[in-house]
Amino acid sequence: MTPSGSGWIENTLYTFHNLSDGAFPQSGLIFDQSGNLYGTTSAWATCTGGTVFKLVPSIGDWTLTTLHSFTGCVGPEASLVMDAAGDLYGTTFSDGAYGGNVFKLTFYNGGWTYTSLHDFTGGSDGGVPLSNVIFDANGNLYGTASRGGAYGYGVVWQITP
Repeated sequence: MTPSGSGWIENTLYTFHNLSDGAFPQSGLIFDQSGNLYGTTSAWATCTGGTVFKLVPSIGDWTLTTLHSFTGCVGPEASLVMDAAGDLYGTTFSDGAYGGNVFKLTFYNGGWTYTSLHDFTGGSDGGVPLSNVIFDANGNLYGTASRGGAYGYGVVWQITP
């Protein structure tokens, strides 16, 4: 949306095709210092786990690059977080070994490397995380999982570096 004299003007930056670019971008977007946008889709095609994407502005248009494609039935449903080094962090609904995980994407040598930081078991550690993550001053990650825990109603979790 761009402000105009009498209101706002909508400008579509990208339209998803439900192919390798993903579908159902439910989360928010984040900017890097160069003005690129990063976001996630929760799925693409039939029961595929969504994507992490980057949109780069170029002379009145935006170019989408898929940084990672997930394999579970439902992927990220929350916004990404970027650390000072430019690494991306997020959660997935059903990726990981048991249903949901916390992940990191690191840019290295011209490509993005995926690392699963924690696979939720659905037990005492929780499961099905729907939240984004946050950092504290010491680099610890925090978030919530919507299921699991002592009573089955979810947990607040922490991952230390």
